[in-house]
Amino acid sequence: MTSTPARPAMRAVVAHGAGDLRLEERPIPAPGPGEVAVDIRYGGICGSDLHYWRHGAVGEFRLREPLILGHEIVGRVREAGPGTSVAPGTPVAVHPLVSCGKCRQCLAGRRNTCLDTGYLGSAARHPHVQGGFADVLVVPAERVLPLPEGLDLRLAAVAEPAAVAWHGVRQAGDVRGKRVLVTGAGPIGCLVVAALRAAGAGEIVVTDVFEEPLAVAKAVGATSVVRVGGAADLDEIADLAADLAIESSGNPAGLRTCVYGVDRGATVVGLGLLPPGDTPLPANAVITRELRLVGSFRFDTELGEVLQALADGRLPVDPVITSVLPAARTSEAFELASDPARSCKVLLDFADPGAA
Repeated sequence: MTSTPARPAMRAVVAHGAGDLRLEERPIPAPGPGEVAVDIRYGGICGSDLHYWRHGAVGEFRLREPLILGHEIVGRVREAGPGTSVAPGTPVAVHPLVSCGKCRQCLAGRRNTCLDTGYLGSAARHPHVQGGFADVLVVPAERVLPLPEGLDLRLAAVAEPAAVAWHGVRQAGDVRGKRVLVTGAGPIGCLVVAALRAAGAGEIVVTDVFEEPLAVAKAVGATSVVRVGGAADLDEIADLAADLAIESSGNPAGLRTCVYGVDRGATVVGLGLLPPGDTPLPANAVITRELRLVGSFRFDTELGEVLQALADGRLPVDPVITSVLPAARTSEAFELASDPARSCKVLLDFADPGAA
C-alpha cells in the first residue's frame, strides 16, 4: 500500500523521571503484519500523564525506563501493514488497552480488569507500554476505530476519557430520572456529567473546590453545583439524599462526601483513583445505611459507543476542551493542564508546523 512520505524522525513526549519531561526525536516506526501506523493529530493530557511528569510514578507504578506518555489519542492512518485493510488517511481513535485475551477476566468479557493488562503510556509493566504522544504510533489494526462520519478529530480526542466516564455511569445502573451527586469537576467529572445527561439522569449535582471547573460542569449539563470548602457546604450535601453518587475527584474527602450525600439504600460508584495505600472509609455509614459501593475501572467496548454519541450530539463535551497547544509547547501544556483553575482538558496538537 502507498504510505505517507517518510520524515527523517518523529517527535515524542518522553518522561525520564520526576520533573524530567522532554520533547525528543525518535525513529519513525513501521507497521508489521496486522498492524497500522497512525499519524497522531491530537493527544489529551490525562491525570496519569501529569503524575508521571510530576512524580515519576502513578500510584505503585514507577518509571524504570524512559516512557512516551499519552493514551488519549486520535489521528489518521499513515500506513497499513500486511494483512490489514484500513485505508491510509482514515481518521481513527486508538483503543489504549493491552489485554492478554486468555485470562479468566478476558474470557468473561472483562478485558478492562485483565489479570495481565497494559495500557498505552503506562509503567505498570516492564518493559513499559510506550504511549501515543508522538507523531507516529504503530498498534494492532484491531485497536483502531474509524471515526463515524462527520466527527472531527478535535472532538474525538476526548473519546477515551469520555469512555471512562461512560463506563462509570453504566456501573451505576439505570440513572433515568434519578438525582445524582458527582464529586469532582475535573475532566472526568465533567464527562461523567455529560454521560449522565445522555443516559437520562433527572438532576445532577456537582461539587468541587474551584469555581472554574464547576462552570464547565454546568456547561455540559449539571443542574446545580456546590463549591465545597466548609462545614456548611457539607451540610448542604448531606441534605441532598441523592439516589446515587459517582466519585470522580480521586480524593478520600470526595468519597466521604458521596457516602453522606446519598440516601439510604443508594449506590456509590468509585471512579477517581485514590492515593496509593489504604484509604479511610466511613464503613459504619456504608453498613448501617445499606449502601452499595461499586468500583469502575477504565472501559472496554464503550469507546465505540462514545464515538457514535459524540458524532450524533448526545455527548455535549466541547466545553471540556479548554486549550489546544502545539506539541512544540509541551512543557507549557503540561503546566496548564496541572492547574484546574485555568484548564479542564488540554490537548496537544501534533500537526506539522503550518498544517491546517
